[in-house]
Amino acid sequence: MSAGMVHLTINAGVAAVVFDRPAARNAMTWAMYERLNQICEQLAAETSVRVVTFRGAGGQAFVAGTDIEQFTAFRSGDDGVAYEQQIDECIARLESLPMPTVAAIEGWTIGGGLAIATACDFRIAAPGSRFGVPIARTLGNCLSVANLARLCAVFGIPRVKRMLMLAEVLTADEALACGFLTQVSAAGEIDATLASLCERLATLAPVTQSASKEGLRRLVNTGLPPDEDLIRRCYGSDDFREGVQAFVAKRSPVWTGS
Repeated sequence: MSAGMVHLTINAGVAAVVFDRPAARNAMTWAMYERLNQICEQLAAETSVRVVTFRGAGGQAFVAGTDIEQFTAFRSGDDGVAYEQQIDECIARLESLPMPTVAAIEGWTIGGGLAIATACDFRIAAPGSRFGVPIARTLGNCLSVANLARLCAVFGIPRVKRMLMLAEVLTADEALACGFLTQVSAAGEIDATLASLCERLATLAPVTQSASKEGLRRLVNTGLPPDEDLIRRCYGSDDFREGVQAFVAKRSPVWTGS
């Protein structure tokens, strides 16, 4: 399994982060999450950076979740709790960057990839992009309450229920209609759309942007209830082990509810 890479370049006040594992639709490995953490720590101290962009390599996916083969090493619900805490810390660090962030999306944005995109301030997408967390059909695990709160803040509870409980995957048009996307760019024009949005963001007052962003982040994240019991139940279940084994074996899972 290729560990993949997350690259950072900075040019004229714009930082570009690229998830680079196109053969696996940029599915995140542990090493990629760790590198994303390091990049966000670096960017938080880069006072010259006015905008950060996030993008997947290859044009087929932004990030298609976490690499599922890694879950074969999980043995109990405690592994799930540790994993969700690790993801929460990474997403929170990205979400807390003081400057505006933009996700440029082409193709699949699933699971952990949707969490990364949701943590960004703005999202633009190509017309064929798809968004979802189909874990009720694939793995039988769950999301942390922090990530549920982020999803509900941008999609609304009814759509999040469809995404999680019906395993629905939304189109770019539906994601635009509910406000998740800032813009759906015409085919072949996402680079120009991204450049235009970055230029616009870079001309505005950075202190106001930072204070507004942090205030909104606090509104979404204040008073989150405990969730370890929910995570432990899912990741410790027979259904989760069946979901991982079925996914790796490329067969349909057989759920038992235990």
